[in-house]
Amino acid sequence: MSAQTGDAVGAPQGDLRAHRDNIDRIDAEILALLTERGAEALAIGRLKHGRSQAVYAPDREQAVFDRLRALNADGVYSDEAVTAIYREIISASRALETPLRIAYFGPEASFTHIAARGRFGVSVEYDPQAAQADVFREVEHRRSDYGVVPVANSTMGVVIDTLDLFADSPLRICGEIHLPIVHNLLARCAIGDVRRIYSHQQAFAQCREWLRERLPGVEQIIVSNTAEAARRAAEEDGVAAVSSGLAAEVYGLDRLVEHIEDKADNVTRFLVIGRHGVKPTGADKTSLRFTVPNRPGALVRVLEQFGPRGIDLTKVESRPSPDRSWDYVFYADVTGHADAEPLSLALQEAEQVCQSLKVLGSYPRA
Repeated sequence: MSAQTGDAVGAPQGDLRAHRDNIDRIDAEILALLTERGAEALAIGRLKHGRSQAVYAPDREQAVFDRLRALNADGVYSDEAVTAIYREIISASRALETPLRIAYFGPEASFTHIAARGRFGVSVEYDPQAAQADVFREVEHRRSDYGVVPVANSTMGVVIDTLDLFADSPLRICGEIHLPIVHNLLARCAIGDVRRIYSHQQAFAQCREWLRERLPGVEQIIVSNTAEAARRAAEEDGVAAVSSGLAAEVYGLDRLVEHIEDKADNVTRFLVIGRHGVKPTGADKTSLRFTVPNRPGALVRVLEQFGPRGIDLTKVESRPSPDRSWDYVFYADVTGHADAEPLSLALQEAEQVCQSLKVLGSYPRA
């Protein structure tokens, strides 16, 4: 009986060892290839330095990810998993060329921090800033290489403070990030012991129904951001926070309930800002800021430059002009690259109609 048991257990154990040995061998091969890849990255870094080229090349990275997704058509890993793996490989390779410093709005574990990490990986230096204006200033003064700021949320609308900063800034938009917003109930206590909840007012608004049904009557206290809420929950008894999963890791909190947002399609759009433009990729978006004369049909004359040329107008926002009462500044996103036809031709025509027209940046579409 014992012999039969030994055979039954022994064979699978042998198979397990064989598979693990294969994985160890493959890992060694992967590491050797990563070392070889790193040597190429160092060589590229030396060439870029000699030509004064930016280390971060969104157009090139987009091409790499597109090629990898095509190669992965029959692979066992999802495209998302492959992208995440190579995001960190590229991040580490970039650090070999020149370590990047990324300024972002908000404290550690904020959603802007999460968006920045998703774009640049962990092999960079992150510099949290208290205001969007501080992010712009850090990049403008070359203390940071790039910045990440929120610009719109699918449920709450545009972030006006960010849009207004583009009026006088020389910085360019060189990327966009679409981050699904996942809210979690975090605490050190059990859910039945929660007497008070901290969070940002938008997070409370986006979880209003869930909180009303599950934690009725529990006091809600608004703080400056969701990361600050998590910090307070870590320090006080009987307190929970509506915050991110990263905040749970940073502040040592338990995720009592995940995904408590009322709408699953809650997405925030972030912009990557820098001092350099981005080359065309063939799948680009361009952001514009323009003003028009205060006369009938002026805005229509600008917008009609795009549709007939096959250019999609994906967003138009208006803001009161800071210079003249009852005048407006318009922000628009269109498909295409400002340096490539047909958009370059459309912009030439639009300039003839606008009082002012500023290309905020052309960049790969998210």
